[in-house]
Amino acid sequence: MRPHRSGAALWAPAASVAGVHRFPLVPIPAPRHRTRAPAEHCGTLISMRTLTTPRRRRLPAAVLVAFLVAWTAGCSSPPVTTATSTASSAARTIRSPQMVAAPPISAASATESPPAVAATSTPAPSGVRILVSSTSRTTASRVGFWFTATGIDAVLAKRMSYTWRPGCPVPLRALTYLRMIYRGFDGRDRLGEMVVATGSAAAVVSVFRRLYTARFPIRSMALVDAFKGSDDASMAADNTSAFNCRRVTGGTQFSQHSYGQAIDLDPLENPYVSGGLVLPPAGARFVGRPAVGGVIHGEDVAVQAFAAIGWKWGGNWTSPRDYQHFSATGR
Repeated sequence: MRPHRSGAALWAPAASVAGVHRFPLVPIPAPRHRTRAPAEHCGTLISMRTLTTPRRRRLPAAVLVAFLVAWTAGCSSPPVTTATSTASSAARTIRSPQMVAAPPISAASATESPPAVAATSTPAPSGVRILVSSTSRTTASRVGFWFTATGIDAVLAKRMSYTWRPGCPVPLRALTYLRMIYRGFDGRDRLGEMVVATGSAAAVVSVFRRLYTARFPIRSMALVDAFKGSDDASMAADNTSAFNCRRVTGGTQFSQHSYGQAIDLDPLENPYVSGGLVLPPAGARFVGRPAVGGVIHGEDVAVQAFAAIGWKWGGNWTSPRDYQHFSATGR
């Protein structure tokens, strides 16, 4: 960098040292004499004699300017955070989850601003590392409850090709995609996903916030599309889910799941029971309603949480009994 001469002084233009610090124009007295008045650096007086020499042995101007710039930088200059470093830090903080048999969710969607329905949402805590799980959900030991709520975009609509199709009773624009932290059976925090009716999204979030706080365990929370739309496969995997455009079990009418107004919670521990039929079949050992984790009972936190938003429990039906099922209409 070449300094500019103006009268009897040299002026060092704003410069960048190693791309980190920038400084305004700094007047540098022209070196005419062997000694100069003391200069102050970081509260310490330093003689300009150390910076100048007789004219016949004067240091090159470029060397002098570089020394002064580096000297000034030593006082106090905050580090500059670049966009690149910020982006890489964000990428290290939250990584995109990989769902079972489902495409990964982008890291961008994990932090995007939620719509009005999620006005009270809590963003992922700063510095939290959510580790990628190869077997079920994205996990971390302790994250704390948070969620995002977004509309169904083109990418997600493509993923939902198994659970939504033309002719379903609600359009995609009437649905909301939720991503929520829940507590796994192993006690770890996990990131799940669910699609519900937009009008019920905020209420559903309040339910799962309450379940998380109560440490109610959930095995899995993925879209039924991860099981190619098969309700049987989703139940067998003990997957908690909501929207799935399908008929009621053993009937021709659309299920309340087709409207995004019903949720099946821990279906293995809370099977559908109709006479001798138990779905999923592996849930037969829970028909007697043992007092173990995930099993829903009449007055426990799950029933109370859904009742608080006006949803009814299928475990209160006479026949069949659908212990996993909660719905806005009671059907």
